[in-house]
Amino acid sequence: MDKSKVPPAPLYRDPIYDSPTDPVVIYNREEKCFWMLYTQRRATEINIGVSTVHGTKIGVASSSDGIRWLYRGTLPNLEYEPGMNTFWAPEVIYAKGKYHMFVSYVRGVPTDWNWERHIIHYTADNMWEWKFESVLSLSSDRVIDACIYEISPGIYKMWYKDEVNGSHTYSAISDDLYNWKILGPEITDVPHEGPNVFELGGIKWLITDHWHGLGVYSSDDFSSWTRKKDILDIPGKRKWDNAVGHHADVVVCGDEAYIFYFTHPDAENTPAECGLRACVQVARLTTDGVNIFCDRDEEFELKIDKAAI
Repeated sequence: MDKSKVPPAPLYRDPIYDSPTDPVVIYNREEKCFWMLYTQRRATEINIGVSTVHGTKIGVASSSDGIRWLYRGTLPNLEYEPGMNTFWAPEVIYAKGKYHMFVSYVRGVPTDWNWERHIIHYTADNMWEWKFESVLSLSSDRVIDACIYEISPGIYKMWYKDEVNGSHTYSAISDDLYNWKILGPEITDVPHEGPNVFELGGIKWLITDHWHGLGVYSSDDFSSWTRKKDILDIPGKRKWDNAVGHHADVVVCGDEAYIFYFTHPDAENTPAECGLRACVQVARLTTDGVNIFCDRDEEFELKIDKAAI
């Protein structure tokens, strides 16, 4: 095993506020490197209620190999209305010659949870200069955590959390990424957030964060889902991996798959209403064709492929 290709634990810490969450990994074609975009929670700031998880920007880190990550700042000029506002959980894909970002948005810096939330669409020719496109009209006025996947050539499906409707996963479909038709609920067994869809081993998979690890579902058609065994529900032994995994992104590289997730290493000793530190970890996924498995303590070589993302 080439030790230089074994990712560290934690994989990444935000050097400003020490609380990166909701990571998504994509290849930056202009810079020719990998980018990790994430919610830059403000764990080291003064906290009133849940203020440190609001007023957040989208953090950026870059890497040539997926092993060493460099903090690059936050995405500029996302504000489409006056004031200091909240951006969460970016989803970024490259399609039709552009980058498309779908990000959760809350007006202002709330100190409680009872405020509207929306998903906003941006486009860019590079990932620094984003153009506001629209606030999506979806199934309620409290929707977050978009995941976009091309389910067939030119047809894109979005999965997202609808907090008004049981905190369940709802879906919508589009052929241009601008206009979306709401399809309705898809995952309704338990409240959850952070849906992520990928294919591995010839199976279509969907994972969710139900706050006790990640729920796993499989499908033949990207619509009808069967619940499988959870992953990341048992704390690991690596540094700062001593808590359940949260809101993850999966990168599939041929027969290999890697899951980028975040943990709260102080969760057992810090009241939930306080700002919690977080870090990003990465682990390898495998499948037997029935379930997917994640040995988060495994030492492995990270062989991330730009063609996959």
